[in-house]
Amino acid sequence: MDPVVIFHTTSDIEARVVSALLDSRGIVSFRASGNPQAILPMTVNSLGEIRIAVPSELAEEARALIESHRETASGAKVVRLRDEFSALEARLGYRFHDQGLLEHALTHRSRAAEDVSGGVADNESLEFLGDAVLGLVVADVLFRRHAGRNEGQKSKIRASVVSTQSLARHAERLGLGAHLLLGRGEEKTGGRSKPALLADAYEALIAAIYLDGGLEAAAAFLERELDDAIEASAAGALAHDHKSTLQERLQALGRALPDYRLSGESGPDHRKVFTVEVVVGGEVLGVASGLAKKEAEQEAARMALQRLGE
Repeated sequence: MDPVVIFHTTSDIEARVVSALLDSRGIVSFRASGNPQAILPMTVNSLGEIRIAVPSELAEEARALIESHRETASGAKVVRLRDEFSALEARLGYRFHDQGLLEHALTHRSRAAEDVSGGVADNESLEFLGDAVLGLVVADVLFRRHAGRNEGQKSKIRASVVSTQSLARHAERLGLGAHLLLGRGEEKTGGRSKPALLADAYEALIAAIYLDGGLEAAAAFLERELDDAIEASAAGALAHDHKSTLQERLQALGRALPDYRLSGESGPDHRKVFTVEVVVGGEVLGVASGLAKKEAEQEAARMALQRLGE
């Protein structure tokens, strides 16, 4: 029943792959110190190796399972285990030089808190950096592609693109949740699908790419990832922010600011229709109806713009 060391490596990523592989087959494993008889809460021994041990009666099965998941080079030479993150990197369109950065980006604080060695860092600092890189890249894209938009419009587009909901959707599309390194408690409460965790990991991922490949690599990744979202938000801003456009048009003409007045309501309570008129200097420039007041106001503003020749 004594534990037997069946695998050793200097890569923490590889050790995690092996542990997860064994766990998937119901084989309990331990990280061991240099003495295979002393199972201690340590990640490495004095030689910098991580050793994984299993109960002696499961050693043969564990070794066979690990061998079945090794890659083989020409001449049947056994090399390192398949890369845990290769599929994710393919989806990212970016291959890390330092995979430790990618692992760091995916490590939630709940996982770091459970590591008794104190050698695991969570991704919160990377998240902070990634947020800054994200904001810079999106602002740069808007500056280059939408120079004609005013500051307020560009700010609204950027806010939409970098929102928690938007980033979480991008993270889901990449399958980021499946790769998060979570603590047991967070795992049990569905952390892999929580929008806030996904968005944070996405920002940390941006920082990891930036640190690994520089701003050019991070910008290329984000432009590929966010191109549709940026253009959709920009189109939506044009289509739906008629009120801001009307106000800017009136200011340019030296006229008074618009006033939106509710001129009527109709229909049952559960489906009321609101009629709104936009008045400028006592003159009604547009009248429109909608199921929501804001909807009616936007349509009234659009009609006013048409009347002004916009």
